[in-house]
Amino acid sequence: MTTDRKVLITGATGFIGAYTLRLLLKRGYAVRALRRRTSPLDLVRDVADQVEWVEGDVTDLFALEEAFQGVTHVCHCAAVVSFRSSDERRMMRVNVEGTANMVNFALDAGVRHFVHVSSIAALGRAPNRPQLDETCAWVDSPTNTRYAISKYLSEQEVWRAHAEGLPIAIVSPAMVLGSGFWNVGTGRIFQQIYRGMKLYPMGQNGFVDVRDVAQFIVLLLERGIQSERYILSAQDMLFRDLFFQIADALGVRRPFIKVTPFLAEIGWRLEWLKSQLLGADPLLTRDSARASMGRFSYSNAKSLSVGGFAYRPIEQTIQETAAQFLEAAKNGFAPKVLPME
Repeated sequence: MTTDRKVLITGATGFIGAYTLRLLLKRGYAVRALRRRTSPLDLVRDVADQVEWVEGDVTDLFALEEAFQGVTHVCHCAAVVSFRSSDERRMMRVNVEGTANMVNFALDAGVRHFVHVSSIAALGRAPNRPQLDETCAWVDSPTNTRYAISKYLSEQEVWRAHAEGLPIAIVSPAMVLGSGFWNVGTGRIFQQIYRGMKLYPMGQNGFVDVRDVAQFIVLLLERGIQSERYILSAQDMLFRDLFFQIADALGVRRPFIKVTPFLAEIGWRLEWLKSQLLGADPLLTRDSARASMGRFSYSNAKSLSVGGFAYRPIEQTIQETAAQFLEAAKNGFAPKVLPME
């Protein structure tokens, strides 16, 4: 039992946060978690009674003042992930202003270690820089989404606090795969393919198991690794290969129409028009369409240099997630959590 550390975690009811919360509890940490009143507990319900909950969010200064009392370590997993232009203001408020609030309170509380969950999007992708590692500086580029900009600015708040004396570490996960909610994030890909999605984009990205992200976050806390940033990516894959593997694991037909950049540009405009006419959220936006066309590679050498850490094969992640998805399909697509070894 780890008795001298009290960990505050944000985003604890979300995807990465829920797995990190579970692993912290498994390792014996005393855990306090920040959650909004409306946040669903589906991913942590069976362990919720082991957590000290504080109601509020990262923009609520009164809630943060309460949450930071007696805290020694922080895992900041909360963020708004969206490719919709209508969410830009909310992303800036939660991802940037919220992170500024978190590090400011951490400085005041004398937190001993602050781990910030960022994203590979914050590396600043550009067409002339297809291979990225932790040394890559941000560059302005049309390929940077609104979400990417918000995560880059949130990182700047973390580095600013580090310059003011806060011990920090940053993880930058690639696209995170695993069981969770099936109507958002990468879980939505499994649902769309299961329902007969015909299209696959031409792009390439990095991918990582959500359990590996949680493991690395906790590893940073346990090793006391500070002043570092790590890309977390098990492997680079074409979206075509990812979609084909998911379809095979689900036992459904593979997507068979390749989406070219030209078709992607038409597609997001049609989705925008449909959303305006029907008042529904678009399945494809300008940012998500253009992001799916890029072909980027991400170095995982630095993360693999941390002793005792290794990535699960993405093929294994897909197989395990697909199996849980098929179980969930029999029960109204109930959220699922992959087992933590």
